[in-house]
Amino acid sequence: MSKRRVPEVNAGSMADIAFLLLIFFLVTTTIDKDKGIARFLPITHEEPQPIQERNILPIFINIEGEFLVDETVTPINEISEIALNFIDNGGAPVDHEFYCSYCQGDRDPKSSDGPKKAVIAIDANRKSTYKSYILLQNELAKAYNTLRNRESQRLFGYDFTTIHQEVQEGRYKGNLQKVKAQLKEIKELYPLLITDAQTKKRDL
Repeated sequence: MSKRRVPEVNAGSMADIAFLLLIFFLVTTTIDKDKGIARFLPITHEEPQPIQERNILPIFINIEGEFLVDETVTPINEISEIALNFIDNGGAPVDHEFYCSYCQGDRDPKSSDGPKKAVIAIDANRKSTYKSYILLQNELAKAYNTLRNRESQRLFGYDFTTIHQEVQEGRYKGNLQKVKAQLKEIKELYPLLITDAQTKKRDL
């Protein structure tokens, strides 16, 4: 009695099919990209740096997605102007270390000394939405960009935001080294001082 012949499996063909399926998966599958906000983290100090209360603008996002500036509910479209006035206040006296000669604010001694001392402290309820946080960040960025554009026009005759974007995207055609130094100077005049505060309000 003859033995039945067991059919052989073509391993080469199976490998080809598996490879084709892998390619199909890579081509057709959409991989979500994480969204975030580009920020340079502040330098960590061993000891907390003391900040005078007048140099802090507290903004809280509650569970309803409302924005409270100095504990007052404020429409999102008003926050940019409030932040701008706070940053550009220039309340330090002429003989003060942080006197701001280029500031055009009210120079209220009860508000910030100037842009190099003005800190915007964001706090948010743990259940507040990411959308609310992004809306707030956009309004704060608008305030800083307005001030940086103003000083950039005064000193160099161009908008900071326009040239900064061209440099970032590799489209700037002029003296790159020179313009980078100018952009750095503007950033130093109006440094981005935004911090995420952590208070007991996060659970309210």
